Amino acid sequence: MKTELTQDMEKALYYYCMELGALVVEEVSMPQEQGIVDTLACFFKEDSFEWRCYELKVTKADFRSKAKLSFIGHYNYFVLPEVLYEAVKEEIPAEIGVMVYRPYDNIEEEMRAKGTFVIVRKPVRQELQVAELALTQRFMASMFREVRKAKRMNYGTSFFSTEQLYKELRKRSLEKDHLGEGNYYQRFIEDVQNERVASLEEELAALRQDYDFLKRQRQIRRPTEPLE
Repeated sequence: MKTELTQDMEKALYYYCMELGALVVEEVSMPQEQGIVDTLACFFKEDSFEWRCYELKVTKADFRSKAKLSFIGHYNYFVLPEVLYEAVKEEIPAEIGVMVYRPYDNIEEEMRAKGTFVIVRKPVRQELQVAELALTQRFMASMFREVRKAKRMNYGTSFFSTEQLYKELRKRSLEKDHLGEGNYYQRFIEDVQNERVASLEEELAALRQDYDFLKRQRQIRRPTEPLE
């Protein structure tokens, strides 16, 4: 699970890159066993792309982890809280830039992020460590992944086929919720049945209203004649 600080830094970095005019996406898998870039930004130059990679770290253990660092871009940065930067700055390679996260003292409702960044060390430009075509393909695939997530949230269950929904419900048919109120599959069936009953009741009420209206209209036109 990501800590609240990590989430705040990710969000702030996303908008920071956007404000600089970049396309940006998080958690991009690299080819050739080059690991996963935490945040990858693509800047459009006159006749080329400029790629910047950002690795976010919030603890010493995280910073010193043996996980692959995907510094494969033209410019590469560590993104750190100030306290961590002061503790590990002597361990950072000279060619890697450093951005220090600075939380805002006062956060207003309209602010999109809770902080911003200060570049305390500029990176040295390097050649791409992977083929640019492969990098572009991975970047596009990750952006499409995010679009799919957004569409799923927007469309709800309508995004999925009936078969997919049925399979997911069947997988959960024996699961219990934390209140012990029964399994998800049974609750789904009950909800569908309740909605169907409610729909029929609404239809019946509407028919009754139509019947009462027609009955009154007929009585007005022919008050002395009994209704059939």
